[in-house]
Amino acid sequence: MEIIKAGTNFNFVGRMKVAFMVSLAAIVICILSLLIHGGPNLGIDFAGGTLVQIQFKNTTTVNEIRTSLKATNLERSVIQQFGYAGDNEFLIKTEESSSELKGISTKIEEALSSHFAKEDFEVRRVEVVGPKVGKDLRQKGMLAILYAIVGILIYITWRFKFRYAIGAIIALIHDVVITVGIFSLLNKEFSLPIIAALLTIIGYSLNDTIVVYDRIRENIKEIQRRTLGDIINSSLNQILSRTVLTSVTTLLVVLALFFLGGAVIHDFAFALLVGIMIGTYSSIFIASPTILVWETMRPSKKKRK
Repeated sequence: MEIIKAGTNFNFVGRMKVAFMVSLAAIVICILSLLIHGGPNLGIDFAGGTLVQIQFKNTTTVNEIRTSLKATNLERSVIQQFGYAGDNEFLIKTEESSSELKGISTKIEEALSSHFAKEDFEVRRVEVVGPKVGKDLRQKGMLAILYAIVGILIYITWRFKFRYAIGAIIALIHDVVITVGIFSLLNKEFSLPIIAALLTIIGYSLNDTIVVYDRIRENIKEIQRRTLGDIINSSLNQILSRTVLTSVTTLLVVLALFFLGGAVIHDFAFALLVGIMIGTYSSIFIASPTILVWETMRPSKKKRK
């Protein structure tokens, strides 16, 4: 099945400079957002503390909950609505030291009981993470992404050439930075499921890039009759239908998770949604043209001869 008819000739390489400028602008905005916010908005997994998820039977406001917590000196806790507006669910997050973590969920429940009837609310989830555990999880999450990128660099260098590996790594870093930056811009929580989403995005984007690289390598035999830019353009047009079909079918699944999967995996699905779109874009406009830039700056021995 082909959505795009054979014989198309979109000039992807001709739009390379525009794409690079757009990507550079997006990366700068994302980095500035991270600097302004002091890094990602770390969740309980990484920052440590206590998270309590509570569902109320009747419509309740954040101010009412905050007022009820004054007796426990937790009125400064982060209180936010969870899920959809009609669910009447709230998350209460506190950042306390390890010695103060014990019994906080019980204190919160008792404080709410003094303001609401016990049958009017239900504690649905309690998560407690010490600061040392949070720091350890944060370090291991970052190392997982770093090891994945290094492994990809070695694999693509072995399977293709070093210049291909550089293009793939630049594209992957591009995808990760923009995805994390969008989370920072929207002030979304950065937690362990988001690390899992980033690793999934890396794998998806890499798979797309390798398909493009395989086609370029097959067509590179015609280098004597055609320029490298023409070969890259031709290769991208040849796999365009496959790329669109793969991206659309994957996006349909992720959209189902995003809208129907519930609030717990909402941010995870959102990260995948952003990452798949950015990954498809980077495979076409970042990874492939980088080979041409590398060849222009450092011509291969065959071309020099």
